[in-house]
Amino acid sequence: MVLVTIICISLTYCSPKTTSINLPIDTPENFSVQGVTETPDKWWTVFEDEQLNSLIDSALQNNMDLQTTWYRLQESQAIIDRVSAEMYPSFDGSAQAEINNRQSEFQQSQRFRIGLYSEYEIDLWGRINSSVEAQQFRAAASFEDYQTAVISLSAEISRTWYNLVVATNQLQLAENQVETNEKTLSLIKIRFGSGQIRGVDILRQIQLLEATKEQKINAELNVKILENQLAVLVGKSPQEKPGYLLPPLPEPPALPDPGIPATLIQRRPDVRSAYNLLQAADREAAAAISNKYPRLTLSASISSGAYDIEDLFTDLGRGIAANLLAPVFRGGELNAEADRAEALKQQRLYQYGNVVLTAFREVEDALVQEQKQIQIIKSIQEQVELAAKTIEQLKTEYLNGMSNYLDVLTALDEEQQLRRDLLRAKLALIEYRIALYRALAGGLESQQNL
Repeated sequence: MVLVTIICISLTYCSPKTTSINLPIDTPENFSVQGVTETPDKWWTVFEDEQLNSLIDSALQNNMDLQTTWYRLQESQAIIDRVSAEMYPSFDGSAQAEINNRQSEFQQSQRFRIGLYSEYEIDLWGRINSSVEAQQFRAAASFEDYQTAVISLSAEISRTWYNLVVATNQLQLAENQVETNEKTLSLIKIRFGSGQIRGVDILRQIQLLEATKEQKINAELNVKILENQLAVLVGKSPQEKPGYLLPPLPEPPALPDPGIPATLIQRRPDVRSAYNLLQAADREAAAAISNKYPRLTLSASISSGAYDIEDLFTDLGRGIAANLLAPVFRGGELNAEADRAEALKQQRLYQYGNVVLTAFREVEDALVQEQKQIQIIKSIQEQVELAAKTIEQLKTEYLNGMSNYLDVLTALDEEQQLRRDLLRAKLALIEYRIALYRALAGGLESQQNL
């Protein structure tokens, strides 16, 4: 028996072989565009907007979804402690007191018993160790999920904040356009009174005025909705939203350097999370294979019983045992479980590959979108300048009777629409830069450092 025990203990660190992990992707050497600055951990600070910084700092402490993710991480850490307990011997104690009364004989008997029991499974094939490692990898994935949530939240607040800035600008622009169209309506009414224009021109101008009023109402609605969204993101109710002193829409800072794809894989928390889940699945597969092998459990006990409590411990009983349990017939259950665990590992492998490819795509998308959006903005700016010149020219021709009012009205409508388009185009440029920072960000160290 002693020899068997020694042999089993020598096998404690033996682990079953699992299939190797071969990543199903090739990593490119470089991205298509290179930048000039590094991306800081708190990337939103590059906009030099103190109100935005304050909003994100508040959200990182109070956002409900982020708090949920944080405590999901705490749960996974506790599970590690629970699973790791199987690596140590268990100890249980018992105490018993029994008193019997016999009324017919006016006698009383009593008996006391106390005991300590211990059990320990020798991890012959590394089953317990594999299970612990699997949970450690899952906990590491939960930590990376938390980091991903931090990045997503900061990006969402930044995007919402600058959407609010542009929505307010759109509202101011709509108010100015309503005022312009009202003045124009007053002028053409005077010309109508002198018989210089047709009544249909007035109707067309009124229609344009009502259209700009609709734009103003939509802008007001958008501002309110964005304020409500921002309040919830920072952990407050919409009724608690403070007033904001909105800054002008910033120009994007210098383009950040995306580095090389291999570095991006190591930096992005969502990629690290997928990798940790892959490793967890690999260890689960190893544990499933180990389940098909025998288990050796050692147990020991010490106990004492007496009729008087003073006599406890005078006569101790001791016991030690070894139990070798091997599966004989399970109807294919253990093999099926091993196959399931292996299939799950393959799922995690291809999920990891997809996350990596998605990370590459997000960086490339953001880079090319920013480049093209700069060109779009230049084009719209030129169109706005041309539209303004066209209106002035048509007004002069109209006053001199060389063109009809429909041409003026059409040009005015187009110019106002172009100005609204320009605001949206500038917002899109900022959103693409936020998307680039989000794609490059590596997360923060821990909640205590936020």
